Amino acid sequence: QVLLVESGGGLVQPGGSLRLSCAASGSIFSINTMGWYRQAPGKQRELVAAITSGSSTNYADSVKGRFTISRDNAKNTVYLQMNTLKPEDTAVYYCNVVGLMATMKIFDSWGQGTQVTVSS
Repeated sequence: QVLLVESGGGLVQPGGSLRLSCAASGSIFSINTMGWYRQAPGKQRELVAAITSGSSTNYADSVKGRFTISRDNAKNTVYLQMNTLKPEDTAVYYCNVVGLMATMKIFDSWGQGTQVTVSS
C-alpha cells in the first residue's frame, strides 16, 4: 500500500501564492508520474499539472505561467508552486502518484485532498 500525505493548502488573497506538497510512502520500488488534480464544487476533477520520472511536465492551459510542478525523487515528494492565484483556482487539490511497488505491482494512489481558497 502506498500512502500519500498532502499539505500546504489554505486561504489566500487573489494574487497571492501557495505551495502544495505531497509525500509518498510505503513499499515503493519506483515512481513514474506524479501529478496534481483539482475539483471545484459542482465541477469534474481536472488535471492541473503532472511531471514524469524524466521531469517532463504538462500543465492545464488555465495555470500555465502561474503554476510550477516539481519533484524530489529522494523524498518521493511532489510540489506545486502556485503564484498569481485567482478566485477560479479555488478547489480541493488532490495529489496522484503512479509507479511500481516493491512487489512489482503497479500502484495508482490518490491523496486525501487539500482545500485551496482564493478570496479577498
